[in-house]
Amino acid sequence: MTSSLERRNLGLLVAAQSLGGASPPIIISLGGLVGQMLSSTPTASTLPVSLYQLGLALSTLPAAWLMHRAGRRTAYALGAAMGMLSGLVAAWGIAQSDFVLFCLGTTLAGFYGACVQSYRFAATDAVGEPSRHASAISRVMVGGLVAAVIGPQVVIWTRDALPATPFAGSFYSQAALALLALPLLLALRLPPAPPRAVAGDARPLGEIARTPQFAVAAIAGVVSYGLMSFLMTAAPMAMVGCGHSVGEAALGIQWHVLAMFGPSFFTGRLIARYGKRAITGLGLVLIAASGLMALMGLALTHFWGALVLLGLGWNFGFIGATAMLTECYRPSERAKVQALNDFLVFGTVAVASFGSGQLLHTVGWEGINAGMLPLVGAVLALLLWQARRQARIAPAA
Repeated sequence: MTSSLERRNLGLLVAAQSLGGASPPIIISLGGLVGQMLSSTPTASTLPVSLYQLGLALSTLPAAWLMHRAGRRTAYALGAAMGMLSGLVAAWGIAQSDFVLFCLGTTLAGFYGACVQSYRFAATDAVGEPSRHASAISRVMVGGLVAAVIGPQVVIWTRDALPATPFAGSFYSQAALALLALPLLLALRLPPAPPRAVAGDARPLGEIARTPQFAVAAIAGVVSYGLMSFLMTAAPMAMVGCGHSVGEAALGIQWHVLAMFGPSFFTGRLIARYGKRAITGLGLVLIAASGLMALMGLALTHFWGALVLLGLGWNFGFIGATAMLTECYRPSERAKVQALNDFLVFGTVAVASFGSGQLLHTVGWEGINAGMLPLVGAVLALLLWQARRQARIAPAA
C-alpha cells in the first residue's frame, strides 16, 4: 500500500531528477565547443566533458560518506548548491576566456552529478518494501526522460542569450536549474539512516564486495553503463566521419536518449513480473543487438537503429542491475555499498570518456562494436551461472 508520504517523496525525487539530470546534456553538448573556443590546444577541447565525468566518479565516495553522516537531504541540498556554483564558475570562465576556470566549473558539476545519480537509491529508501524497489527506481528514472528534453532545449534557448559571451547563458541556466531543485530536495522526508547500534552489524566492505551477488550486480551495471557511454560518445564522431551531417548525428543521439529513459514507465513492472536477472539479461542482449546492427552497415538507418537499441539495452540492463544491487546489503551497509557500486560504474564511464576518441581512431567504429560483443557475452554467462547457482541453493534451503 502506497502512503501519501511515499508518493510525495517519489514525486519530489522525479522532479529533482528532471532538473538535476538536465545538467549533463548541457555540459556534454557544449563542453567540447567551448573547449574548442577557449583552448589553445585542439586536442584538449573535450577535456571539460572528460573532467565532468572524472569529477562525478571521484565524488561518489565523499557524497556517500556525507549522506551516511548527515542524511540524504543535507547531502542532496549541498549537491544542488554545488551545481549552482559549477554553472556560475563555468559561465565566468567563458566570460573571462579562461579555459582552466571553465574546466574547474565542469569538474565541480561532478559532485552534483554524483548526488543526482543516487536519487535512484533514495527511491528505495522512500518505499521501504524490497518487493517495490525496482518499481521505485524505474519511476525516478522517468525524470531522466524529462531531463533529456529540458537540457537540450535550454541549450537551444540560451546559448546566444549573451552575444558578447557565447554559450555562457546556458551555464547560467544550468545554475538556475540547480537553484530550482534546491527547495524540492529540502522538502524530502526520507527515513533516517540506521542508528549506530544497528550499524554495528555491518560487514566490512571488502567482504561484501567478494560475494557473488555483489560482483554480478556491479559487473552488470558497469558493463551496461560503460558500453552505453563509450558507444554514445563515439557514435557522433563516427557518423560525421562516414559523411553524415552534424544535425543527423544530433538527431540520432536524441532518439538514443529517448530510448534510454522512455521504457522507465514500465521497466519496474517487467522486473516485478520476470525478475531482476531476466530483465538485466534482456538489456545486455539488446546492447549486443546494437553492436550487430552497427556491423551491418554505415548507412544512417544502421547508426540510428544501433543507438536506439543501445538506449533500450541500457535502460533494462542498468535499472535491472541497480535492483539486483539492493539485494546485496543490509540497511546498515547501504551507503558504502551504493558508493562503491557507483564509483565502479562512473569510474568506468570516466575512463570511457577519455579513451573513446582514441580507440575510434585506432580500431574504427566496426572494431569497437565487434570488440564489445565478447564482453557482453561474458556478463550474460555470469548471470546464467548465478541463476543456476541460486537454483541449486534454493532446494537445499
